[in-house]
Amino acid sequence: MALLDIKNLHVEVDGKEILKGLDLTVDAGKVHAIMGPNGSGKSTLAHVLAGKDGYQPTAGEVRFNGRNIFDMQPDERAAAGLFLAFQYPLEIPGVATMTFLRTALNAQRKKRGEAELSTPEFLKRVRDVAGKLGIDQEMLRRAVNVGFSGGEKKRNEILQMALLEPRLAVLDETDSGLDIDALKIVADGVNRLRSPQRAFVVITHYQRLLAYIVPDVVHVLSGGRIVKTGGKELALELEARGYAEYQEEAAA
Repeated sequence: MALLDIKNLHVEVDGKEILKGLDLTVDAGKVHAIMGPNGSGKSTLAHVLAGKDGYQPTAGEVRFNGRNIFDMQPDERAAAGLFLAFQYPLEIPGVATMTFLRTALNAQRKKRGEAELSTPEFLKRVRDVAGKLGIDQEMLRRAVNVGFSGGEKKRNEILQMALLEPRLAVLDETDSGLDIDALKIVADGVNRLRSPQRAFVVITHYQRLLAYIVPDVVHVLSGGRIVKTGGKELALELEARGYAEYQEEAAA
């Protein structure tokens, strides 16, 4: 059974149709890359999966691990193992990163009927994970993303992802604005989490991230639907030739 199965998905934002019959199947253990021009619907797809307000499905279905995702509230989706890495992570003044991480982790455990982690258990886990990702302990004591560089914000998101251990991680243009060192940190975090039980959907405009996170499948999203699917070599083709031919195909 597919971990994520999307059939004929249509979505409106502010009364305008953005997704126009999108089909996508993602199996556990796979990394799918979704590439496309600006305005093609890439971020809309991520927001719909996460359950963001204002993104209204008008037709089609989305099943996550066999369940109808539209019957699940955003917190239920998260507890079931769906994680979204934002293009622009939010700042949360006054909330220490360590407090935020513990609250998020224990909220998910409680939703799943699991015991919350004690303070010593949590501290051991977060230090182990942070160490593997090369994250400084001092960063964990700062307010969430406040005063963080772009690379630190993305590193913090990868730490969240590693702690929460999602079944499906959706990375929405997480490479936006990153220098090469930060890009490698994000990719290393993703590659460490690759497993037969977990899948990734990597949404990106450029091929450069996919040099470090090598996808199993690459899709071209244009005009609100998938217009081509191929292997990792498709990303190199897009880098060389651009999206013009696919935009024409989507408009036809």
